[in-house]
Amino acid sequence: MRLTSQKRLAGIIFKRSPKKIKVDSSRLAEIKECITKADIRALIIDKAIFAKPVQKSSKGRIRKKLAQKRKGRQSGGGSKKGTKNARSPRKRVWINKIRKQRVFLNELREKELLDRKGYRDLYLKAKGGLFRSREHLKLYINEKNYIKIKNK
Repeated sequence: MRLTSQKRLAGIIFKRSPKKIKVDSSRLAEIKECITKADIRALIIDKAIFAKPVQKSSKGRIRKKLAQKRKGRQSGGGSKKGTKNARSPRKRVWINKIRKQRVFLNELREKELLDRKGYRDLYLKAKGGLFRSREHLKLYINEKNYIKIKNK
């Protein structure tokens, strides 16, 4: 028994392919007599006709890759999409860098290691983008002897 029309009708009801429709083999005679959608619906309710579960993509490989990424793996050049600027915008990089430098300058000023003129000079140099990093600023300060030595 092929039950082509019954499977086709069930497929329409389930919104699935007739290939994905299964029938209870002990109730074949009853199923064969069904010719309308209403008859098929009644048998679906009685669980004589049912659809195979939808097969979804396995998440196993994705979970494995995510675990590796959490460990810091698979982050080389071949995995990167987008430009360097797309991944960390130039503006954000600048903001982070200038904030660190300004905080450092403020600390030095509060500890009274920098006088007002020296602070202003370094502040403007930082604003102009002279220093690559906080460490570079530190080196510059030491080289040019900006730090006051307190007379005791």
